[in-house]
Amino acid sequence: MNIPDEWKKLQNAKRIVVKVGTSTLTHQTGNLNLLSIEQLTRQLVALKNQGREVLLVTSAAVGAGMGRLNINERPEKITDKQALAAIGQGILMHIYEKFFSEYGVVVAQVLLTKDDFEDKQRNINARTTMCRILEYGAVPIINENDTVAFDQIKFGDNDTLSAMVAGLVDADLLVLLSDIDGLYNSDPNKDTGAELIPVVEDITPEIEALAGGEGSMLGSGGMKTKIAAAKIAVSQGIPMVLKNGSHNDSLTFLTNGAGGKNDEKQDQCSPGTLFLPHRST
Repeated sequence: MNIPDEWKKLQNAKRIVVKVGTSTLTHQTGNLNLLSIEQLTRQLVALKNQGREVLLVTSAAVGAGMGRLNINERPEKITDKQALAAIGQGILMHIYEKFFSEYGVVVAQVLLTKDDFEDKQRNINARTTMCRILEYGAVPIINENDTVAFDQIKFGDNDTLSAMVAGLVDADLLVLLSDIDGLYNSDPNKDTGAELIPVVEDITPEIEALAGGEGSMLGSGGMKTKIAAAKIAVSQGIPMVLKNGSHNDSLTFLTNGAGGKNDEKQDQCSPGTLFLPHRST
């Protein structure tokens, strides 16, 4: 397998779902990281200007609410999370609208629950609406409807939500931006010799065993949820890329093809892990 070629194929992606995590969008205080949001916005607009369709799945509504109320520890009760999400969602969308409008791009808020995917008519409605938003030239900004979701219907993390959205809209690519560079063969926080895995051809039990613990203090997702999202995406024939969202070149691999650690263009682009889709035979 030629690793650079596998990454280069992604340049052909036209409809792209990008998910960004809370740890990328907020400071440790919970306050929104405006520089990160601005960098992300600029990259998404650049992709849109290339003639691509972009859908953004965003976390950080709860984190934004925590920051506004000066709460430093993520609550455990779902009712507390719902209240903070209600406070933070408007703040988050206001910031996105501000940054995207500077480039003349319109955004649309889409809030979903698991029922929107499991109920046939609601599934059709959600797909139709998002496709129509794209036809209008706007960028759908998608989040779980935390305010009304309860334990039985919560996704639990936006990694899973983004994979389901990618399947819903027949995306060509799913990109997860988090606070890690990709999937490693051991825990890089404990093993200085840990090596990044540039391409995963098949999500085996061994690959799943590489997942560590839970997410950060402000976010709900960890490596387990990212691998679970990858399984959903690749089973639908959609490649998934896991990259560090803190870099201002996180999405440039869609232009120059650079990606994995063994890529000859590694110095020009931050690394990542590409999960290859299941191909029909």
